[in-house]
Amino acid sequence: MDDNLLYRLAFASVRGMNVTLGRELLRICGSEREFFELSETRLRDLTQSADAPIYAKTYRDAKLRAAEAELLFVRSRSVAIRYFTDPDFPQRLLNCEDAPVLLYGSGDADLNRGHMIGIVGTRHATAYGIDFTRQLVGDLARQIETPVIISGLAYGIDIAAHRAALAAGIPTVAVMATGISTIYPADHRSAAVDIVRNGGMLLTEYTSKDYVHKGNFVARNRIVAGLSDCLVVSESASKGGALITANLAAGYNRDVFALPGRVADRYSAGCNRLIASSVAQLVTSANDVINAMGWPRLADPDAINHLALPLPLNPDEDLIVKFLEQNEDATLSQLTAASGLSVAKLMSMLIDMEFRGLLLSLPGARYRLMQN
Repeated sequence: MDDNLLYRLAFASVRGMNVTLGRELLRICGSEREFFELSETRLRDLTQSADAPIYAKTYRDAKLRAAEAELLFVRSRSVAIRYFTDPDFPQRLLNCEDAPVLLYGSGDADLNRGHMIGIVGTRHATAYGIDFTRQLVGDLARQIETPVIISGLAYGIDIAAHRAALAAGIPTVAVMATGISTIYPADHRSAAVDIVRNGGMLLTEYTSKDYVHKGNFVARNRIVAGLSDCLVVSESASKGGALITANLAAGYNRDVFALPGRVADRYSAGCNRLIASSVAQLVTSANDVINAMGWPRLADPDAINHLALPLPLNPDEDLIVKFLEQNEDATLSQLTAASGLSVAKLMSMLIDMEFRGLLLSLPGARYRLMQN
């Protein structure tokens, strides 16, 4: 067994552990191993803490036993470990006092590469927010070097951001509120597989034994915010996780952007409030983000578009495209009737067309052609 990793896994699982506490305990104890091997009396003397339960020998021994099982899981599943004292740990997070000391990952993404853009929003995304997200990610991919999209794999804006990155051919990182082996929601399992296969990463602070808890989703937001150079809120109601993430990002001195909407639109209320309170800058396009961040543009991004070849369509796909050209959008049942295809075959085809950037999936199982 890898003793060094064993002690790191156990150290990371200590209640209340973060980079601030971790640095202090390593300064006092010298190593993770020493933290677990010191007597309870000696450890309490060194930390000048008489009551903290995390220094009890029984507590530390229990954490070591749990870490032994977790180490077997990590090794058997080839889980990537990012530890806060290693160079491959996301350096942006080291400036966030409440960041975790260890992250579990699946995938090969470099978490310290170029431009990291967090995109979050409501789970009840409208066509307005989804359209903006797709356009934003596509334009960022064409105009700047090494963009990486960060989001939380949730319904709505999150999954739209991940799929837009996949369609644009750039890496995306999904920060999860579950252990690495549990994809939540399960509907996004295929997207999670595509993220890993296409140079992205699934990332979490939770072990394989941690239960899904609603508090995890709030805690997850600090990692999305901390990983990002800037954060874009595409849509948000007056309350919700996206607003929490935006305020965390602002607290970490990240630039925050929000898409404005009509005052009567429920899922623009949060964005409008972020702008009005000066927490976020108004954003309407990728240009707003690039200019505000001072990022250099690719020499001739339009040249990439000129070289792009039309995507070939098979006869069934061509039929769907022509139907949608005559209708603003259509439901799955309408497309089934128009195409004469079985629901199973049509669904598979629609998912593929969405991944290729031909279609936009809307709430209520409706579909629309992507605008060029």
